[in-house]
Amino acid sequence: MEEKKAVVSVLGKDRKGITALVTNVLYKNDANILDISQTIISGYFTMVLIADISGENCDFDRMGEELNALAKTLSVQIRLQRSEIFDSMYRI
Repeated sequence: MEEKKAVVSVLGKDRKGITALVTNVLYKNDANILDISQTIISGYFTMVLIADISGENCDFDRMGEELNALAKTLSVQIRLQRSEIFDSMYRI
């Protein structure tokens, strides 16, 4: 099976549990975290992660809806994008 990847980015005012809640949505949707980077800059939380979304039970659209709902609950921005978008943007 071909590995499909997604990029998840999170930005907002820092608070407890952001990483746990975002990664829980991925876990529930059969996505596997391949790489993750997070930092706090002047009280703002930033995270970018790469996830394998090729699991047979992974529903990209449902995961996106759940992340959008979570973003509203946490008052942060969460973006979910397929990695092919980045691959094609930077292809020479």
